Amino acid sequence: MHWELSEEQNLYADSLRDWLSARAGSEQARTWFDADDQHTFDGLLTEEGWAGVGFDESAGGQGGGVLELALAARELGRAAAPSAPWLARCIADELLTGEPELARAALEGGELTAAAVRADRIPGSSAAAWRDGRVSGEIRCVLAAGQAVRFIVPATDPDGRTILVLVDRTAEGVQVRPRPLLDRSRSAADVLLTDAPARPLQVGDAEDALRRMADRAAVLVAADALGAAERMLEMTVEYAKQRKQFGKPIAAFQAVKHAAAQMLVTVESSYSIALFAAASLQDAGPDAGLHAAAAKAQVTGHCAELADSALTVHGAIGYTWEYDLQLFYKRAKLDAVLFGSAEAWNERIATQLPILPTAS
Repeated sequence: MHWELSEEQNLYADSLRDWLSARAGSEQARTWFDADDQHTFDGLLTEEGWAGVGFDESAGGQGGGVLELALAARELGRAAAPSAPWLARCIADELLTGEPELARAALEGGELTAAAVRADRIPGSSAAAWRDGRVSGEIRCVLAAGQAVRFIVPATDPDGRTILVLVDRTAEGVQVRPRPLLDRSRSAADVLLTDAPARPLQVGDAEDALRRMADRAAVLVAADALGAAERMLEMTVEYAKQRKQFGKPIAAFQAVKHAAAQMLVTVESSYSIALFAAASLQDAGPDAGLHAAAAKAQVTGHCAELADSALTVHGAIGYTWEYDLQLFYKRAKLDAVLFGSAEAWNERIATQLPILPTAS
């Protein structure tokens, strides 16, 4: 099955790709990476209207849904753009359904409210404790924590229940410790809370909200990996046509042809898997969680393998700092573990599927 986009969706994706090419090409992106700057690009997204696509109009967005967010994630992956604040905003939106003013501030005013969950595992577990209006705990490797002005912290209350509490970045007892990543197009930091003042968020079932957030993160990271894989395939094919050995382009060699063919299979299958999962999540279908888990496990895992193939075909030049392949290679490798490894998501699939078929 090949997923087909509507004319409007294709137009949106093409327009965003053109905009990214003009405003966030690799040379420009490198200047942001060198300055450890995630703010400038996110400001451009907000100022020029791209940040609001996929968000509800009642919260200051421009409409659309998870599928539009997935299309944006794919293009951001293709550009290796510094998109940690954008992704953090997308997933935290699932937790802000009862706080529309915070969602609006994130979209219109650039006041990022980030979910204080570990970015190296499936979101959902609580690493903090809340009592008498104060929260304590250490949450490591929080995506875009350095750019956030507020944190949504999953915490355990005195009765042992999981709740969500809101903490201001500047509040007493809050410390944000930067954590360097090999992929400089994203950012993360540890959040340390010591009796920090916090108020409970207006949310129904906190555990259900965290599950929905995890599913959205899975789909968007899969789409990001798809975009990076598409770009690596294009670069590899172009390089194989130009690089010569024994007097002929290496694209003529059977081993290179097989590698490129397998990369194409990965890209084509990942395209349909990622976008189908996004559409399923947008429609809130009964198997949407399974589709999101499958997308995260299959797409990010295979795209990380594609990155290895691209590097092999390129040879030594693929390792060089000046050549753009390393940007997408690192992007795909981080996507493979961002918000949970393939093994963790496959385990979630196994726990959700029935052991025996339902009797007819």
